[in-house]
This record gives sequence, structure tokens and C-alpha cells, in this order.
Amino acid sequence: MSKRDYYDVLGVDKNASDQDIKSAYRKLARKFHPDVNKDADAETKFKEVREAYEVLSDSNKRAQYDRFGHQANQQGGFGGQGGFEGFGFDINDIFSEFFGGGARRRGQQQNAPRKGQDIHKRMRVDFAEAVHGGKKTIRTTVYEECTNCHGSGAHSKDDIKTCSECQGSGTVTVEQQSLFGRTRTQTTCPHCGGSGKTVAKKCDTCGGDGAVGKEKKVNVNIPPGVDNDNQLRMPGFGHKGINGGPPGDLYIVFEVTPSDTFERHGDDLVMEMPITVAQAALGDELDVPTPYGKGKLKLPAGTQSHKTFRIRGKGMPNLRSKRKGDLHVLIKVVTPTNLTKQQADLFEALKKTDLTQDETIWQKVKSKFKS
Repeated sequence: MSKRDYYDVLGVDKNASDQDIKSAYRKLARKFHPDVNKDADAETKFKEVREAYEVLSDSNKRAQYDRFGHQANQQGGFGGQGGFEGFGFDINDIFSEFFGGGARRRGQQQNAPRKGQDIHKRMRVDFAEAVHGGKKTIRTTVYEECTNCHGSGAHSKDDIKTCSECQGSGTVTVEQQSLFGRTRTQTTCPHCGGSGKTVAKKCDTCGGDGAVGKEKKVNVNIPPGVDNDNQLRMPGFGHKGINGGPPGDLYIVFEVTPSDTFERHGDDLVMEMPITVAQAALGDELDVPTPYGKGKLKLPAGTQSHKTFRIRGKGMPNLRSKRKGDLHVLIKVVTPTNLTKQQADLFEALKKTDLTQDETIWQKVKSKFKS
């Protein structure tokens, strides 16, 4: 059975935010956990939900999945071991709610340094920029530490208090009835969110968030040979880290405007070159447009329409090796129209000349009429 689309599994659209994906996963994980849901297919659905979240919660895995689908995982594109660290919580949170005991204390996780969220931006480049590379500047909103409260979210240092509910530990013990009887669960303090501190008066600048959004200009180097949906990772240009963690990354996803002249096939290019009947019959030396200026093509006498010639090294540069592909020139013999009287007379005289000698195709046609 083919795998379902991960977005359909979680019931979110492809533009869903990180928080939407997190919320959908938690809801479905609770619903289908086999120790709670006794349906025959509950375990299968739970594993399906968990697999979908493992991919979509990780920015790198999600980007690869958006581009390659399930094949990215089959080809080892995601790499590494499975995990649930994409949003700072793991499956133990779910187990803790059901069974009264995760393997790690959530309060400790809340206070641990964590990498900031990544940013994904799309950039449109024209065909020439895709061939030669270049530089562009984009604008993006980045959440950075508030300079007024230095990330504390408080109006002043005196407004930061030790949480009265957890006494600064970040966790509280809760008694609850589970499938295995009454249990004691150590969970994140709901009053302080696991930080162990509360804010009496919030910062006027950030409203207690500890971060403010700033629009920034980012210079992007476009690599030669870039194609549609190629990604460029710019480390450290994402949102600020949490609790002193490193900032996230900026991912640029490229969209290349098609060329009016060239059709791209990987690193090779294909173009159509019109020629006259005279050039096809007598041969000629053609000036051929390439992405790098004019190229020369020696056209032999008797060239037929749809004949293809290769000009090596005039295609797209390979992103990794930088080696250029080839340019394939497709010949198209154009029949003239609106002839002058002199031209018409020349063609009339040419028509009286037997040009079918040694032409196998003409012999085949004539034999059809004879039969």
C-alpha cells in the first residue's frame, strides 16, 4: 500500500505553520495511541501520525519531502535517526499524560538552550541569473532578543519573580487516574511554563515575549546552475535562539523564470534554430545564440529538418561539479512565403530539376504509386 501524504495524515495544508503541525500531532497522537484506543488499526494509525510528524516537524526534512515526496526518505535523503525535537517536545510528553512518567523532566527541557526557528523564503531569478549566478537582496522579518529587557520579557529585573507554584523548579507533581490506576506525574508547571520564573510587569517594548520582530535585508549569493526548487541554506539568519541557543537558519527556495530561447533538461539546453531551404541544401556556417554569447555551428549540405547538433560546454553549469552541460541545436527548415518574382522563378526552375536521385524515401513513395 502506498503511503498517504504526510500533510493529509496530520490534517493540515502545505502552508501550515510549525504550531499548526505541532497541535495536529498532539491531538492525533492522543487519539490513536494503542494503550488508549482499542481499535484494531489504532497502532497503525499512531505510527503513521508519528512518522508524518517526524518529517514535517524538521525544517530540513520537510523541505526535502516537499520536493521529493516519500522518495526522499527511501533514498536516505533525511538521514539520521528518527526524533521528535522539531518543536522542543518529544513523545515522552504524550506518554507522560497517559501513564504518569516521561523519561525526562520537561522543566529541564524548557530551560535548556534551543536553536531558533528556521525561515523559508522563495526567490525568483531570471534565466541569465540561473546560468551565471549573481547577487540579490531580500527582506525578511526576524525575531531577535528585545534590547530593552534583554530577552527576559520583564519591565525591570525587580519584576522577575520565582514561580510560587513550582518554587523555581519548573515542574509540578500531579496526581491523576490512568489506565493503570492512580499515578503521580511530574509535568511542566502550568503557571510559569517550565521556566521557574514569572513576570510581575511585562516589558513595554516586547509585551513580555522577550523578542521583537525586525525587518532585515539579507544579501543572497545565487549559485550558477540553480534550478527550480533548489534550496540554499544560510546558517544563522533565522529567528533568535531560546535560552541562549543558536539562531535558526534561512532557507532560500529558488524559482527560475523560463527562457524564451532555451529549454532546460538537467544540465543540458535545447534550442530550435530556423534555417532556409538553401542553407539546408547547400550547408552553411551559422551563428548560434548561447547563454555565453554567439557560438559557431558548421551546417553540412543536405541537412534535414529536425536534425540535432551538439555544441559541447554551452549548457548549464552543474551546481556541484561546476562542469557545463551541452547545448543541443534542433534544426528547423523554414519554407519561404511571399516570394518575389525573381525568387519564384528560381524555385520554378529548381522544380524542373530532378532532385530525387539517390533519395531512398522518394523511391519508396514512387513505388507506392506504381503499385
